Amino acid sequence: MIISPPPQGWQRARERRNMGCVNPLKHENELFKLGLAAAVKYAEDRGAAVFEPTDSQSEKLAYVYRLLVHDRKIAPLPEEQVSEKMLRHRLARWYAAQLPKGHALLD
Repeated sequence: MIISPPPQGWQRARERRNMGCVNPLKHENELFKLGLAAAVKYAEDRGAAVFEPTDSQSEKLAYVYRLLVHDRKIAPLPEEQVSEKMLRHRLARWYAAQLPKGHALLD
């Protein structure tokens, strides 16, 4: 029995998926900042958290990510892929999905 090799791009795509690489958004940094502000407001309006001015961005990010996953607003990442970089990307994608089509940050 002869087994043909998989298509050429298949292995690279699998490796990227296993490494947790993401396709960056064009305005990801701006989307993340606005998304974090929106998620913090969501958490405070919901009564789930009260953030202090001294809370770091990383602490807020971790908390709002868990809250959004708990409320089923975003899909959870596998635990081995959870990192600040991946959480920032996930939050930016979540916020981008909230924006109307044609928004300047979605170019």
